Amino acid sequence: MKKLLLLLVIYLAFISLGLPDSLLGSAWPAMFGELGVPVDYAGIISMIVAAGTVVSSLLSGKTISRFGVAAVTTASVAMTALALLRFSYSQHFAFLCLLAIPLGLGAGSVDAALNNYVALHYKARHMNWLHSFWGVGAAIGPIIVAGHLAKGHTWSDGYQTVAWIQLALVLILLASLPLWVKSKVTEQDNYEERSASRSSLLSLPGLKQALLVFFCYCSIEATFGLWGASYLVFERKMDADQAARLVSLYYLGITLGRFLSGFLTRFFSNRQLVYLGQGVIGLGILLLALPHSATLFPGFLLVGLGCAPIFPSLLHETPANFGEKHSQAIMGMQMASAYVGITLMPFLFGKLAILTGQGFLLGFLGIFLGLMFLVTKWMNRNVRATT
Repeated sequence: MKKLLLLLVIYLAFISLGLPDSLLGSAWPAMFGELGVPVDYAGIISMIVAAGTVVSSLLSGKTISRFGVAAVTTASVAMTALALLRFSYSQHFAFLCLLAIPLGLGAGSVDAALNNYVALHYKARHMNWLHSFWGVGAAIGPIIVAGHLAKGHTWSDGYQTVAWIQLALVLILLASLPLWVKSKVTEQDNYEERSASRSSLLSLPGLKQALLVFFCYCSIEATFGLWGASYLVFERKMDADQAARLVSLYYLGITLGRFLSGFLTRFFSNRQLVYLGQGVIGLGILLLALPHSATLFPGFLLVGLGCAPIFPSLLHETPANFGEKHSQAIMGMQMASAYVGITLMPFLFGKLAILTGQGFLLGFLGIFLGLMFLVTKWMNRNVRATT
């Protein structure tokens, strides 16, 4: 019973992880004019958040070993909640950049701690469902922003609402602390037993390709999440509140897709789910490229559905690809590579869009999708050669 209750708490914690991730992209069309900055400056904030996430992910092993999963998760959610609350009162871009630092640091610690815990203690379907709850949070964020904008409120009201939701989740995590006592010891023991020298792992067949696959996938997910609303507003002439709702549909597709993927793991392997997801993303991009507005709704949904199984399937496949002995160290490397993509590529696209326009978004996504497909095949071929 305690294990089930703890799993529910972990799911709620992943909602809190997803809530801030989609706020900036959905609110930015209404933010940049009020802040008096160019539209591409969203990439700067996104890059700072992601850079903080990379740092906290790399440091998470020592932090979790010292304080335990429960304490690190609770403190990190509290950090993001307070940063979001202060975000809602700020009217200066430079201050938003400063607040982006604790947002990223908090997110990275939660992500690393909970992904590792579930990978060690739960089955593949729970990994998919865990990331489905991230999608719940990511889908709620744009809905909240759109609701406030539709009522004539400001983007600040949306951020403030999300901050109070985060604070409520902190209280739930505090109440759950007794459930984590035994799990914390197990987590620490497993970390010490499974850790390995990262510099010695890159020679493993397929690992370099795996890192590139994570980089490509998160480049697609983060760039579309950040710039999807701007694409609709500036390229397809849609109102900001309607664009925010479609971005919410993208995250809803990720949420529903990961929930369904948890059941599909009984019929398909992780590798098959990765290829399936890549194909659905491609179909979604093709629909968005059509000139008819009627294809925007299914296009955003399909891109989300396609993204859904890729990340959790790749994570859960880590022990099978590279051995359980090194899975902890390799998972940390994969998460770091993923966050490098999140850090750099939305920022890079923002700069490119100044020259090309927001219409280049679909081509940008297509390039990374094609590269991800080719490198995935390369990775699987190298891994199969050693098994």
